[in-house]
Amino acid sequence: MPLRLAAAYRRVRYRIIQTLRWLVPGLGVKRWFVLVLAGTTLIGIGLAILILDIYRTAPDTWWLPIFSAFSLRFMDRTLRAVVFGVLGIGIIGLGAWGLSRALLRPYVRPGRPVIETVTAYRRRERGPRVVVIGGGTGLSTMLRGIKEYTHNLTAIVTVADDGGSSGELRRTMGILPPGDIRNCLAAMSNDEALLTQLFQYRFASGVGLNGHSLGNLLISALTNITGSFEEAIAESGRVLAVQGRVLPATLHDICLSADVMIDGVVKEVRVRGESQIPKVAGVIRRVWLEPNNPSAFPPAIQAILNADLIVVGPGSLFTSILPNLLVPDLAEALRVSRAFKFYVCNLATQPGETDGFTAGDHVRTIQKHIGGQPFDLVITNNQLEGKLPDASDWVETEPDLDHLVPVYRANLVDTEHPWRHDPERLAQVIIDLFYDRTGPLAG
Repeated sequence: MPLRLAAAYRRVRYRIIQTLRWLVPGLGVKRWFVLVLAGTTLIGIGLAILILDIYRTAPDTWWLPIFSAFSLRFMDRTLRAVVFGVLGIGIIGLGAWGLSRALLRPYVRPGRPVIETVTAYRRRERGPRVVVIGGGTGLSTMLRGIKEYTHNLTAIVTVADDGGSSGELRRTMGILPPGDIRNCLAAMSNDEALLTQLFQYRFASGVGLNGHSLGNLLISALTNITGSFEEAIAESGRVLAVQGRVLPATLHDICLSADVMIDGVVKEVRVRGESQIPKVAGVIRRVWLEPNNPSAFPPAIQAILNADLIVVGPGSLFTSILPNLLVPDLAEALRVSRAFKFYVCNLATQPGETDGFTAGDHVRTIQKHIGGQPFDLVITNNQLEGKLPDASDWVETEPDLDHLVPVYRANLVDTEHPWRHDPERLAQVIIDLFYDRTGPLAG
């Protein structure tokens, strides 16, 4: 019993101390607390005047004056009570307004009204549960737009990357590649200002740095500190004030391999490594993972099964999208999920990977690798004007694709970079299509 009493005493003492911390100078809230208290006191005085006058006037029939409170006999007393009450309500309102501004000021962007900030936050908080699957710049571009509509956002990212800074860290430190995950965290950050730019900063080549980005190094360091790659991602998300989650498709050390057809013959030498596949001149016949049956990251499966909307793409078809869908558990979760499933097709072909591909070729390639048709809708671009990089062409949508899967065509081009999606246009189209299918009460 003494131990329980001591524990209870410590809890009460802790709560009292935490409450008294509101009185620390410099917080800017004490004056507003005093105003709220003063307003409450005035309302109490007004009620007391009215109740005491009524009781003294007719102690045995206290209820009669209620019906004649505004008669000439009781007008002066009632007026005093009303004055105190109105004044008290006004002071409470002023105190509540000042208190809310003082508490929300650290979270409000300069020049943006508090009410607008709160409204936007609540709207996103009630937004649909959206899961996006992919990798590379295409996924981060879409996340930058979708985050404006919901906080219930989960990005499932490939961990097959073996090139650049991610590949170097993977080989030297034995961790999963952090590059695509870093890009998604930066895109989902609430404040893509200095801290996010710092997270994305890439050192110039030098001794020990070798072109690494600071975000990759931070995730690698957190992996060693926390002891797990997933916890390092979560901590990085907290640093960047990310609303949502970024999850690896699997925690296994996987390698992407491919069969490539050259001059009409399937290449006998196996092409291993995500970064090496596009460098082989030929047509990619199929890709697979080694090991070929990696288990999915359980929270990723749970997110897919609980989603209202699942969006696959945009991104490199063979090296960003398929490595996720080739994880058997993820592919099965995608098939059985009751969410609406959209596929966002790329705007332009990628040299060495999807040369000459149409939108239908993208869809049929996914069907071939995972079996069946998992999508409810394919979103394609219908604006084919602008200068593309050398060796790239527009991905056209053949008219008969509608017989394979429903298609929605829209202008999704970023005018400054025509080979990339415009984040705002793409997100607006996705959300509008989702609500068209679920009705106005969705979300």
